[in-house]
Amino acid sequence: MSNEDAATAPPQDGPWPAIGSEELSWTPSVSPLTSLGPRLYTAAVPPFIASLDPRCDRDTTALADEAAGELARFDGELGHRVSAFAPVLLRSESVSSSQIENLTASARAIFSAELGARGSRNALEIAANTRAMATALEVADDLSAESILAMHAALLHDQPRHTPGRFRTEAVWIGTRSDSPVGAEFVAPAFARVPDLVDDVVRFARRTDIAALTAVAVAHAQFETIHPFTDGNGRMGRALAQALLRFRGTTRNVAIPVSAGLLADVDGYHRALMAYRAGEVSPIVHAFAMASLRAVENARRLVADIDAIRTAWNDRLTVRRSSNAWRLLDVIATRPVIDAATAARELGSLQPNVYPPLQALVDSGILKSKAEHGLGPFWRNDEILDAIDRFADRAGLRQRAT
Repeated sequence: MSNEDAATAPPQDGPWPAIGSEELSWTPSVSPLTSLGPRLYTAAVPPFIASLDPRCDRDTTALADEAAGELARFDGELGHRVSAFAPVLLRSESVSSSQIENLTASARAIFSAELGARGSRNALEIAANTRAMATALEVADDLSAESILAMHAALLHDQPRHTPGRFRTEAVWIGTRSDSPVGAEFVAPAFARVPDLVDDVVRFARRTDIAALTAVAVAHAQFETIHPFTDGNGRMGRALAQALLRFRGTTRNVAIPVSAGLLADVDGYHRALMAYRAGEVSPIVHAFAMASLRAVENARRLVADIDAIRTAWNDRLTVRRSSNAWRLLDVIATRPVIDAATAARELGSLQPNVYPPLQALVDSGILKSKAEHGLGPFWRNDEILDAIDRFADRAGLRQRAT
């Protein structure tokens, strides 16, 4: 239980309050530690921030304004091409966010997982993260504690041990030991504090009197400090950042993969989170600003690569212009791994009618076909998949798991 009298109130007289602390009692539930009896540990007590005004240094403020402008400009450039690039960029953000949590998979494995292939556990989790990101964008204009729970339900829907869509009712911590929070590097707030803290960060996030990227970065850091779930907090916090970029109108068309920018300096990102908890706002805002600028540059290269590949297909496909094979080219540029059901749905056609155009694309060398155990054939384009993997490499991904 919490010893409320032992809680230290976060200081309120500085430009931004540091987290406070309280002593809690931990009773091990696993033998042989149970015999040791209750032990005390220190947990965080974050400040309520809904009415606070984050103040960054002048250089960070200027950088954040520049980065927000670049995000909005790139989003606007793709406004008329949302159907072509929104799905690819959403998945790229999901992949990068998952990689920060050391979840890696190739683009082929991830797209295959979305179609039901179960060969890669990491790919399944990244596909689930894509669903959570999509949910985040859907609820961006009505952000609430309930919508955050919906995002978590989408992320961990097949991991019931982590109570998808419910706040935690146990202690969570960061440290080398998994069996005890005693001596941990960081122990998140007592679970009883979580609902009020989440409501508070939502109120902060919905304010429009704070510069957009500053609000996004601070809300993200506060969410990570609260750690409201037993698992998925990092991915949820970055999905929340995408929702806030959409809510503030910085992005209205695509999910620009800011997490890919964070990947370039994961250690710096983690240091910025620690600095935030010590009462410094500028480092986390700076981290998000730099990540945004890197993300735009990297995403521009991905768009250019896909455009070049798609244009080259026009010279390789020689069937009559009335063939649905031509319409499938745009589908494949967005979904480089498809099955017959997906092709039929995208074309608004009966499934038996899609096999001839799919075969025409195989004959032209644009698609390859491979039987998937228990699922029938999948068709893939390695050029688009390679372009997405190159994007991941530029973002700083380690060796990808297949």
